[in-house]
Amino acid sequence: MKEICFCPRLILKTRHMNKRIPLLVVFLFFAFYSKAQKVTLTAEQIRAFTPEWKGDRFPDGRPKTNDQLLNRLKNVSLEEAWGYLRNKGYQNQFEGDWMVLFPDSVMTGRVVTAQYLPLRPDVDKIIKDIGKTERRIGATNSWPIDVLKDGDVYVADSYGKIVDGTLIGDNLGNAIYAKSHRGVIFYGSVRDAEGLEEINGFNAWMKGYDPSYIQQMMLGGINVPIRIGRATVLPGDVVLAKKGGVIFIPAHLVEEVVLNAEFIALQDAFGHQRLKEGKYTPGQIDTQWTEEIKKDFLKWLDDNPEKLPMSRQELDQFMKDKKW
Repeated sequence: MKEICFCPRLILKTRHMNKRIPLLVVFLFFAFYSKAQKVTLTAEQIRAFTPEWKGDRFPDGRPKTNDQLLNRLKNVSLEEAWGYLRNKGYQNQFEGDWMVLFPDSVMTGRVVTAQYLPLRPDVDKIIKDIGKTERRIGATNSWPIDVLKDGDVYVADSYGKIVDGTLIGDNLGNAIYAKSHRGVIFYGSVRDAEGLEEINGFNAWMKGYDPSYIQQMMLGGINVPIRIGRATVLPGDVVLAKKGGVIFIPAHLVEEVVLNAEFIALQDAFGHQRLKEGKYTPGQIDTQWTEEIKKDFLKWLDDNPEKLPMSRQELDQFMKDKKW
């Protein structure tokens, strides 16, 4: 068979010819019936899905967001991240209504995706045969764990299946934490919740818990685009998970989301101080600032460098581009 390369342009052309052909069907065709069959997207394919990312990448092609930004992201509220993404046109990046193992913890990290589907024996055999050629070992629900690196979050779409849809128990949970030092976000369920709670540092966002074993499910792909409820998620996205919900941030927007939130926090700190001092009225602080207030804010920044969560160079560049 002639080798066929997966190309987003070809998908668009195909969809233009017949809008009723779903993206998943096209993807499965290229993923499973090309000469170079793989369980995952290739590094080149992931780059094609994330062209706006200009920084470093992992060998698998995923954007390699800076660890420092991941730590700073923990202080960003869901509302601030959601609002910024909406203003940028990304309106489908949030999913709420989760069962959270440790609700008061915050988790950020780089996304590794996995797609699960209801079992179809012929397709399942193809996936397992491909796995053998790639020397993958164990059950297919352990394969995504094998690719995890430090700072990754395992995000899986298991189509909301709870009974017989438990992707992991405490054994796989320990393996996940050992490799990623993070946890999981499953649009589905887990088992052995008590054992998972004993893994220090591990956390899980899931749609349910059940004591059953995984049955009648198959792996569809690793590091492929997936749907998590209301959100479209790509490998290499950065996740911000809190008790109120989960936001998936495109890698190229993470720094902007963080800096915007940090800048707003600085504005709030300045405004609260000046209000307590009686220098300005609430009406002056809560509306568009005058040039006088802006100059006062800049002087306040110079006088309080310890309050800056970012470098002054980052802040100056951000303010240069921001209309405030």
